[in-house]
Parts: sequence; C-alpha cells; structure tokens
Amino acid sequence: MTNHKPLVVIVGPTAVGKTALSIRLAKKFHGEIVSGDSMQVYRGMDIGTAKIMQQEREGIPHHMIDIVNPDDSFSVADFQAEAKQVISSLHAQNKLPLLVGGTGLYVNAVMYNYHFTEAQGDPVFREEMEMYAQQYGKEALHNKLQKIDPASYQELHPNNVRRVIRALEVYHLTGKPLRGDEQTPLSSSYIPIVLGLTMERELLYARINERVDMMVENGLFKEVEQLYKMGYRHYQSMQAIGYKEIMSYFTGELTKEAAIDLLKRNSRRFAKRQLTWFRNKMSIHWFNMTDDREKREKEIEDFLAGKLL
Repeated sequence: MTNHKPLVVIVGPTAVGKTALSIRLAKKFHGEIVSGDSMQVYRGMDIGTAKIMQQEREGIPHHMIDIVNPDDSFSVADFQAEAKQVISSLHAQNKLPLLVGGTGLYVNAVMYNYHFTEAQGDPVFREEMEMYAQQYGKEALHNKLQKIDPASYQELHPNNVRRVIRALEVYHLTGKPLRGDEQTPLSSSYIPIVLGLTMERELLYARINERVDMMVENGLFKEVEQLYKMGYRHYQSMQAIGYKEIMSYFTGELTKEAAIDLLKRNSRRFAKRQLTWFRNKMSIHWFNMTDDREKREKEIEDFLAGKLL
C-alpha cells in the first residue's frame, strides 16, 4: 500500500454542487479533474449532461469529457481503462486526480479493481428478451434482475434496456451476475478519499427544477433537435436523462411542456436513486450542503488537507 497514491472522489446527486467544489479543490491542491459521468464522454451532448463549459473551468484541465461520438459504443469497462490511464498520468506528473461524478458504477469501477465478465453473447436469448420488453414493458424486464443479479438491478435504470438485457444474458450464459466479484472485498490501486455531498431534499429538488429550466433556456431543445436530425435517436446515448424526454417532443409523443415536466420528474427520481446507491455501495465522508455553502466547502478543504498530509 505504501506506493499507492491518493485519488480524491467527489460524489453526490445531480445539482448538489459537485462541479463548483471540484474546481475549488483542484485549484487548492494542484489537481486536475476526471469526469465520473457516463454521459459526458459523448461529444455534442453538452447542455443535457450539465457538462462544464471551457470558460467555467477556471484553467483546470478536465478529462474523460468529449471523447466519443453519440453513436459510438463505450462501455463501463472502456471507461475504467481510459480513466485509469489518465489517473496514472496525473500521478506521474505529481498532480492530484479528482474523480467527480454521479454515475456510481463508473466511479466504483475506477476506484476499485473490478474485473468485468468476458462472457460471449447469445443472440437468440437477446432477441427473446427484446420481445419480452416490447410485450410486457421495460419495468417487467428490469424486474427479472431483482433475484438473480441484485447489484445490476440497483445500478441499471429500466430504460437502459441494452444493459439490462446484457446483465440477464451474462447470467443466462454463466450462472453468475454481471460483475462476479460483487460479493468479494474490492482492492484499489489508489488511496481513495471519497467526499459525498448531500442536501435537504426540498432544496435539492428545487435546484434540480431550476437547472432544467436553465438547460431549456440555454438551448436544450436545439441541442436535442440537432442530435435527432443527425440520426442518433435510437442509440444508447439518447437514453440519458435530458435527452430521451426531449427526444419524445421531436417524435411527437409529448408536448414541449410535458417533456420538460417529465425531465424534471426523472431528474428528481435519479437524484434519489443516486443517493441510495452511494449510501449502500461506498464508504463516504458526507457533507451536508443545505446551509452556508462557503463554510461547508472550507470544512471540506480542511478535511482533505488533513487526509493528504
């Protein structure tokens, strides 16, 4: 363990304030930021993913952002491999990597030495599951995971049909869950220091609603329309919250107002799932950001300084 180097991890629900804190800590501790968001890897998906713009980065380099196109295949294993390379490079430069994001599986995959299954595919089984989803619905398909692979059941949203089917397929082929080492103690190549941000629910939900309104004001519909016209409608990237709802407006399924309301609702539900996941899956130093954000950020700064000594 003596040769392991620190990895600061900042997690928490959407809209809680991870980005602002990460910039502050990176400036204070000579760090660079590694995005831990599964959707910010995609180019052209900026507003809906709340991607930090260049002018907002205050000179702090950001990694794992804008590295693939929306029609590219990019798995959590791909993310793990690339992010670990970035972190190794930062350590070699004596810089502090800060892994920041709300996609729990992706963050954990980087923090710990997950080994993802190499199980082969079964096209017939996949087709059966696709037909099942069409006949009985995405929720019913997702519920199939509850007993055989509870970890994937918690981590995967029902709308992520491709990943749900893959988890079912792996169990069908191997008799094991998607991540076979789920029940074994996980080792890490780093000394992880995990900071969790939380907030009183009503305030968090108000911030989420405000963020959605700001996204719309900043051109979310135009962004999604462009992706729609480019033919990205059916790709997995378009199942991201912020895109599938607005895409429903352009396919004529929802009015503009209904799409916005659905996005707000889905974002609030996502924040609740994020908090549940982080509390159940990770050892975290939690900080409540409800009141006096400046004071709380100073506390976090002091806490981190003590850990890095």
